[in-house]
Formats: sequence, structure tokens, C-alpha cells
Amino acid sequence: MIAIVDYGVGNVASVANACKQLGYETILTDKKEEFEQATHIILPGVGSFRAAMEEIERRNLRGLLLDLASRKPFIGICVGMQLLFEKGFEHGETAGLGLLPGTVAKIETEHLLPHIGWNALEVSDNFPIYSDHQGKHVYFVHSYQAYTPAAYIVASTEYGTQIPAIVQKGTICGIQFHPEKSEKVGQLLLQSVFESSQQAVRKEESK
Repeated sequence: MIAIVDYGVGNVASVANACKQLGYETILTDKKEEFEQATHIILPGVGSFRAAMEEIERRNLRGLLLDLASRKPFIGICVGMQLLFEKGFEHGETAGLGLLPGTVAKIETEHLLPHIGWNALEVSDNFPIYSDHQGKHVYFVHSYQAYTPAAYIVASTEYGTQIPAIVQKGTICGIQFHPEKSEKVGQLLLQSVFESSQQAVRKEESK
């Protein structure tokens, strides 16, 4: 079962629908006991980094999210991905969840912002589970990007600069584009994220 974090920020209906089409049961919640029943946690998000983090803090969810991320596959989508990093600079400097090293700042490009549209993925050789998605096109809508070491970048896209599209550190994954708006390709990528994070769980358990 996939638990989607309910904090008033995010396109949760379409994310839930994408999960259901893959055969997963979903629940929208902010309750610890319901999160405990889930196999994966999704942190969605639309809007600004600052507004999203303010909602998390206002609802006293930071500690709960950090605890869940230490024990279960934890997936951030769009702004939810950006919140995984240490800090963001949209509408001023704001502390993020600090689950991944790096920051989130405006895309440094000569192209028009926001970055809207379909772009091809360039998959890193370090993440072979995603190799089938090389060159596939997915749908982006954003003006800010993650700046993080290459070791955590699963896939990137080019928009006058290289933009991380998927990031991962163990059981923690982030997706900058909208898988729920990326048609069948988006569904298959979401499935790969679920599988990759679950593999990481098994790897940790076997140590």
C-alpha cells in the first residue's frame, strides 16, 4: 500500500490514480498509525518550496516524515522531491528535510522559465534498474532544480543546463517531473522507483 502525505500541498488525486493503475492500494493521510500500514510513502507537492515546508512545520509533520524516511521507501514528487534536500531558495532561504545532500535554487539557463514540457531522460550508468528509461520523454513544470552531487542523480534532462530528473539515496527517491502527467512512461518510471527503493530496503535488511 502507498501512503500519500496529506499536508494540503500537492496534486494528490492524480498521483493516487497513477499508483492505482499500477495495482497499488493508496491512502491519503497525515496519521502515524496509517503510515505504519504502508509499504511506501509519497510526499507530493506543487507550488513553492517555502510554502510547502511551512505547511509541514505548521502541521508538526517534520519529525514524523524523518522517522518514516528512516524506515520505509520514501518518494518525493515535484516540490516533494525538492523538499528532500537540505535547503531551498525560492522566496528566500528555507530549511528542507535534509534527507539528501544539496540545495534547490532557480534553474540557471538562458531558456525561458518555467521549464514546461516534454524532455528526454539521460539515465546514469550507476543505476541500471532504470536503464530501460533511457531517452524516454516525461513532463516537467518547474523553475527551480536540485543541485546535488552526481552520485545521487539517477537521471537528468537537458534544458540549457543539466537538471536532475530522478535522484536517489538508498530508500529515498525524488522525481522532479510529473509521472502522473507523463502517460505510460510516467507509470513505468514510478514502478521502477517503487522497485528500486524496495531493493534498497532488502539490501539494508541483509546487512
